[in-house]
Amino acid sequence: MTALTTRLHCDHLHLRSRDALAAGAFYVDKLGAREVGREGSPVSRVILDLGGLTLFIEQAPEGLTPAAPAPHLGIEHIGLGVPDIDATYAELRRRGVTIVSGITDVRPGLRVVFIEGPDAVRIEFLQRSDPN
Repeated sequence: MTALTTRLHCDHLHLRSRDALAAGAFYVDKLGAREVGREGSPVSRVILDLGGLTLFIEQAPEGLTPAAPAPHLGIEHIGLGVPDIDATYAELRRRGVTIVSGITDVRPGLRVVFIEGPDAVRIEFLQRSDPN
């Protein structure tokens, strides 16, 4: 029998938003995602390519409550690798993105920045390097 992990791949990340179109525009305008589709009339889902990750942003039904503030159970954040955290941080600031934490040296070889996306989605940018 083939191990399950040899048959798995990441297909998509599915988010819900109070305003799927505005959330989609944030990922396109602020983070450089590419819109690859829309579903429904009126639009019920925006489909993006965010650095190779397919992102579905679904229009949330009325009355749906927001997730609890971090830290909480479930998905904590989206992590996106970058080659230069300093340049990324400067670009995020230039684009007016809400910075949750500035550049943090987590340990040798790992530097991170957290921002807040639409609907309180926390997004991490991380630069990994050889600590030696």
